Amino acid sequence: MNSICLYFEIHQPYRLKWFWPGDQTEGFERYFDNNVNKEIFEKVATKCYIPANRLLLELIDEHRNEFKFSISITGTLLDQCEKWGPEVLDTFIQLAESGSVEFIDETNYHSISSLFEDRNEFIEEVKQHRDNIYSQFSILPTTFRNTELIYNNSIAETVFDMGYNCILAEGADHIINSASNHIQSFHTRNIFEGTNFSPNYVYKSNNCDIKVLLRNYKLSDDIGYRFSSSSWPEHPLTAEKWANWASNAQGDTLNIFMDYETFGEHQWADTGIFEFLKAYPYEIKDNGLTFKTPSETIRDYQPVGTIDIGDYSTTSWADIERDTSAWIGNDMQLRCFEEARLIEPYVKKTRDQNLIHIWKHFLTSDHYYYMSTKWLDDADVHSYFSIHSSPYDASINFMSAFLDFKSLVFRTLKEKNLTN
Repeated sequence: MNSICLYFEIHQPYRLKWFWPGDQTEGFERYFDNNVNKEIFEKVATKCYIPANRLLLELIDEHRNEFKFSISITGTLLDQCEKWGPEVLDTFIQLAESGSVEFIDETNYHSISSLFEDRNEFIEEVKQHRDNIYSQFSILPTTFRNTELIYNNSIAETVFDMGYNCILAEGADHIINSASNHIQSFHTRNIFEGTNFSPNYVYKSNNCDIKVLLRNYKLSDDIGYRFSSSSWPEHPLTAEKWANWASNAQGDTLNIFMDYETFGEHQWADTGIFEFLKAYPYEIKDNGLTFKTPSETIRDYQPVGTIDIGDYSTTSWADIERDTSAWIGNDMQLRCFEEARLIEPYVKKTRDQNLIHIWKHFLTSDHYYYMSTKWLDDADVHSYFSIHSSPYDASINFMSAFLDFKSLVFRTLKEKNLTN
């Protein structure tokens, strides 16, 4: 193993409020609960964003030109920073100015618009995010990361046509086995035992020249999910132990992608997660590894194969299945998704920017995620940060709010004589 490509996803949605038709509130706050959203943002900022950003800035100073990583920040979180946490935004600006952090583009609203047959809304949101990142940080990203790493050939081609030269995707076994070039089988800590391919290389898309970086989900999830699990045989996980595993892995690049909320929120401070992060660059260096950003990774390593994922085999980094079932896997989710998708031309026909803004927030993936009826560990993840007591409540509340919004859209069209 030569290098570590470290990436953090940073996002908080605007959660829906409990909707009652008699509510006289108008505009955005008729549907979205700013009180709850502000409370959650401030909690996560205190536990994660501020301490993690400050620690990373210290590590960048201590390991000048050696410790590098990448991040993507959704437009919804940037908006919340501007409203409720300017000091958080300041630390993100400092990260941008450090020269050691690559900023990555994604959909502005962390939406599932890439699942629409028509990609116009997806393209609009990506352009909006690009403008957002440039406005805040004077950066024009060249790497793209779709919501929840949702990936297929046509998404990759759309992103490539927009000018991006790299896209991130999940390195699940069935994804890796779509690679067309053979790589010799290897067995390191049984991470890929029985498979012939590895996520630890650069690939390219099957239908365009965009480079694809695949997440090493096992070593990523050792930090992101298993770190504080006392029942895990490898607990407690230290930076020294993890770096040793990394140094024994075969390949060019170990792509470690995770939620930023891992630090202080998903894994609380008393688990030792910040001590792990503080020691991490030292242990990586001591094991003979270097850090590279996605752009540096595709610059320094040639693709070894192609990734071929058809539209009906779309992948993601969510749940055991690593497909789209986290958002459209049951009838409730599909019904809500179809309602949101089908109203697009009518919303945009109103030319009412407030209505369009509200509709785009209805596309945020989290709303559909909370409706999942999966069990065991996946169920715990789906309920995290949800204001609803069950996925059924989440579905009923979404549909109640959305049908009210739908009615508002058609009233607006009628008032503007645009119903034909």
